[in-house]
Amino acid sequence: MLVIPAIDLSEGKCVRLQRGDMNAKTVFSDEPAEVAQRWANEGAEMIHIVDLDGAFSGTSANFEAVRDIIAAVPIPVELGGGLRTVEQVARVLDAGVKWAILGTAAISNRPELQKCLERFGERIIVGIDARDGRVAVQGWTQTSDVEALELATQMEQLGVGKIIFTDINTDGMLGGPNIPAMKAMAQAVGIPVIASGGVTTLEDIRKLRGLERFGLEGCIVGRALYSGTIALAEAVTVANKV
Repeated sequence: MLVIPAIDLSEGKCVRLQRGDMNAKTVFSDEPAEVAQRWANEGAEMIHIVDLDGAFSGTSANFEAVRDIIAAVPIPVELGGGLRTVEQVARVLDAGVKWAILGTAAISNRPELQKCLERFGERIIVGIDARDGRVAVQGWTQTSDVEALELATQMEQLGVGKIIFTDINTDGMLGGPNIPAMKAMAQAVGIPVIASGGVTTLEDIRKLRGLERFGLEGCIVGRALYSGTIALAEAVTVANKV
């Protein structure tokens, strides 16, 4: 199972939020590229980047920081936050991003998502972020009436090849992941799922690894790495233990 370190960007800095609240923002580094190098050196196989400013405004606000990260590490990066049109996706993929993550567009602009899938294929990942089972959009500032599992099945039918599922209530809280929700999502679709939100300890990694048989491909780890409750190298070892 993949353990994917997260780098959340705001105003060019590496930050972490709690439950997506920009008013609960902690700055961990002014040099995101150096953070990415650290994770690569500690065994990461890929980096998960979120442009938080882009998620809230709908436009990419940390493009230079993203390019710096790409230039600094030999491993691929995936990027989400503010990617809602073909043009926006093309720009970041051309800059070296391996996978573009679309979230809001999956609900508010399905035709644009379809265009992205037709043009970029497997380089498109859909991010489904849920609060109490319902999908949140616009940087998590709005909760829709759409059920997360329902959206996931729709995305699979549309041709999406991978889903990142975030449980908002656990995100950044260091209280453990929502294992039942992750299991339900993995079982709901026949495409790979990456879990996000709440991973705090090595035991959490072990529990999520137990969901591999249902289609869970990996987990994203954020605040736990920055606060030191998990060491990335140890997490990678646990995730790959047979």
